Amino acid sequence: MKDEDDLEIFLVATPGLEAPLYAEAIEGGFGSPQKLAGGVVCRGGWREVWRANLELRGANKVLVRLGSFPAVHLAQLDKRARKFPWAKFLRPDIPVRVEATCRKSRIYHDRAARQRIERAISETLGAPVSSDATVRVLLRIEKDICTLSLDSSGEPLHKRGHKPAIAKAPMRETMAAMFLRECGYDGSEPVLDPMCGSGTFVIEAAEIALGLMPGRSRKFAFENFASFDHDAWHELRKRTQTHETELKFFGSDRNEGAIEASRSNAMQANVDQITQFQHRSVSDIKPPTGPTGLIIVNPPYGARIGDEKRLRSLYGSLGKVLANRFHGWRVGIVTTTPGLARATRLPLLPPGPVVDHGGTKIRLFRTEPLK
Repeated sequence: MKDEDDLEIFLVATPGLEAPLYAEAIEGGFGSPQKLAGGVVCRGGWREVWRANLELRGANKVLVRLGSFPAVHLAQLDKRARKFPWAKFLRPDIPVRVEATCRKSRIYHDRAARQRIERAISETLGAPVSSDATVRVLLRIEKDICTLSLDSSGEPLHKRGHKPAIAKAPMRETMAAMFLRECGYDGSEPVLDPMCGSGTFVIEAAEIALGLMPGRSRKFAFENFASFDHDAWHELRKRTQTHETELKFFGSDRNEGAIEASRSNAMQANVDQITQFQHRSVSDIKPPTGPTGLIIVNPPYGARIGDEKRLRSLYGSLGKVLANRFHGWRVGIVTTTPGLARATRLPLLPPGPVVDHGGTKIRLFRTEPLK
């Protein structure tokens, strides 16, 4: 059983982006962060769980470990699940969904294990079980140790709650934020995306510059937990600091629908005053007036839109425009293969780790300021 002021909190990362999420957790003052495969574990009370959901840009989910116990057969799992203090965590009036996984254990039947937990919750607490419930209890059985966790987020955290319009092959907000961090972006310079799609990189960069919390527009599963304190949550949300910026953030795309989507999303996110989106091709982009900054772009790649050979000329054109016109700007290119990145002929640094983008393996290729 966990002390409620010393919970184990697991921040789920996009595979390959654990390092920037770890850096973000340290910067955010989360307790004792440790980087693991698949995420970052830290410690704290329920307020830290709320804060992680509200503030962290790179976490996909925030899971809370409730406790663990050994069980080698279903009857033992059933008995221990019925003794578990569900009322400390769950409310009897809120539906619950249970998900189970079994690995290297004598209990090997996921569905049977899940049913034991569902019955224990419904019969000892009285909470209804529903397959579409917002509150999700996770059971993991590994090497005969049963670990129970709660998903405190509900909807994945890339769903910020203020981005209604989505373009083709969108970059998730959580990934965009971590790629920005990997490029050294901290909100103190302009950002330009010449193939902006629905505006994700530009809007994330503008939010960071303004200090806007990524979770400010949405609800979370933890609001239905037994531990939830509405007044304390309201106070926490009020205390988040925003600031002004003189900077502007720029996006362009040859697709007019993408530009309309970007403008709509920027307005919903309340960053439309500092963002500019223009309908133009890569060959027409020019540096905006003002300081140099970061160009970050997620161009088309083979697995997504067309074959690699055909795309090399697009990457070549992009690289030529950036090299000729954007002296002093750093570049970040998110793509699938070194071959496509090299087609830009830009002076690339060693690439970042492989990142899993919905089954497609992508990497960040960066430059120093262009000379």
